Amino acid sequence: MKSAILILSGPSGAGKSSIISAAADKIGDFYFSISSTSRQPREGEVDGRDYHFVDKEEFERGIESGDFLEYAVVHGNYYGTSLKLVREALDAGRLVIFDIDVQGYHLAKAKMGDLITSAFILPPSLSELEYRLKARATDRDDVISKRVENAKKEIKEIGAYDFVIVNDDLDRAAGEFVAVANAARLKLSNKERELFVKNWLSS
Repeated sequence: MKSAILILSGPSGAGKSSIISAAADKIGDFYFSISSTSRQPREGEVDGRDYHFVDKEEFERGIESGDFLEYAVVHGNYYGTSLKLVREALDAGRLVIFDIDVQGYHLAKAKMGDLITSAFILPPSLSELEYRLKARATDRDDVISKRVENAKKEIKEIGAYDFVIVNDDLDRAAGEFVAVANAARLKLSNKERELFVKNWLSS
């Protein structure tokens, strides 16, 4: 299958991971890009599975060396995406899925815009988002408040995304995600379009 890049954004608590898990057997071979972060692991998180956990100094050295496709500071911590692992997955013909914030999406789009398909995933309402964040009981109240305020800002950037998925029913949202993943594989880069036209005209 053709390789592709699919970027997902949306507030923490939108259910992005649940949607990917529900759709995993219907989207072909894919690589979920694990971000690097300078924050401390939460209880139950595993290095290399949830994030690549590094200290702030190591992350900043990576920024200086150009090792990241994108990076951002979120709630005082660095988050970023390794270029090396992304390239390896694309060369293998895999669908590369990112879960990054709006700031990171704009940075990635500036570098690889014609290769990227994007979707913004969110709960049906702000009040539902706040309920989900409180119900999972993994963050302090002040962190939840920051996440809610951040969601209010990020939703204003929804027009920059190709698709919007409202996660009010997991099965329906997963079905929409499958459709978006298939669309991402069909998308042609500028280089691919030029080659297609050249080959078509000469055939």
